[in-house]
Amino acid sequence: MTGISYELAEKVLHAAIEKAKSLGIPVSIAVVDTGGHLVAFARLDSIYGVIDFAIKKAKTAIMFGIDSDVMGSIISGAEIHGYGMLNSNNGLLTLAGGVIIKDENRAIIGAIGSSGGTPEQDKEIAHTGASAIA
Repeated sequence: MTGISYELAEKVLHAAIEKAKSLGIPVSIAVVDTGGHLVAFARLDSIYGVIDFAIKKAKTAIMFGIDSDVMGSIISGAEIHGYGMLNSNNGLLTLAGGVIIKDENRAIIGAIGSSGGTPEQDKEIAHTGASAIA
């Protein structure tokens, strides 16, 4: 498989939605394929601004093959070059909440981004979704 199917994206999204509901967090959640294209999305009464955040977190994770907060750590160590890195690829979002999705063979098939809670909550929601197919 070269990327996540709609059926798997829906399963990932559903698990993340259930986690967000259990935490009582109004988030937006985006699932993207290996090309960074949106496959599935949910807005759980979140504010408008976090829609783009969720998508960008997922895109950041898939573009670099690592979770978005890990990319944030890399960029923070880049000093003056960090600005250019953050503004590449139509803008990155390197906060917690963008998580790589792997299939049963541990191959990367997509990413999920959650935004609207604290960084820790967003990361927990996204990890729950990504783990739904592992």
